[in-house]
Amino acid sequence: MDELRLLDALVYLEGFMAFVVYVGLTLVGSSYGRYSSQWHGPRLPARPSWFLQELPSMVWPLYEFVRPAAARMGSLPNRVLLAMFLIHYLQRTLVFPFLIQGGKPTMLFTFVSAFLFCTFNGYLQSRYLSQFAVYAEDWVAHPCFLTGSALWLAGMVINIHSDHILRNLRKPGETGYKIPTGGLFEYVSAANYFGELVEWCGFALATWSLRGGVFALFTFCVLYTRAKQHHQWYHEKFEDYPKSRKILIPFVL
Repeated sequence: MDELRLLDALVYLEGFMAFVVYVGLTLVGSSYGRYSSQWHGPRLPARPSWFLQELPSMVWPLYEFVRPAAARMGSLPNRVLLAMFLIHYLQRTLVFPFLIQGGKPTMLFTFVSAFLFCTFNGYLQSRYLSQFAVYAEDWVAHPCFLTGSALWLAGMVINIHSDHILRNLRKPGETGYKIPTGGLFEYVSAANYFGELVEWCGFALATWSLRGGVFALFTFCVLYTRAKQHHQWYHEKFEDYPKSRKILIPFVL
């Protein structure tokens, strides 16, 4: 099987994985963060597990960039789109884990699942964009690219800002959970997830590819189920939790 056919097959596999993950998380819930105490099994420290699980999705695009120029497609749109993927995972691998404050240990199963997905999806997105996607040089001026890139950037800003809000809910020495306020948390229970979803939907639009679209679908299936679990947890824990807040998408869902 040549590599392009392999990549095509992996797209359908990722779509199937999105369905399985959606059903699984809907039925049994997430084992991450505040819910990990409900699960039994070996655990890993939060910071190194985050770093290691995200690492493959940073390494794959980096590898494509450092290869000799003749070994990859030289189109400007290809390089920009691959850079967008890389920038996200540079932040998630080299910045986010080291900002975690008192993160709960990660279930080994959760870590392994995330590591395998980042390896799989990092390969799929990076190899397709560097070797097989064909774009005209003026694709960077196309409305799909411009709109998608703007959404990607806006989503990343929302995601990073929302993570900042969550990290700073507690004052030094405080413990327990608080209702997040500020930013898009005024409208949804999972503003950080909303930002990431917008980011990858923008990426899918900018790439105008089935690979990007399936990745956005997978992201929605994971983040919506987690956001719904958070939303229900907030309502159960806090009697004064704002009733007007949606789960994931402001004013809609």
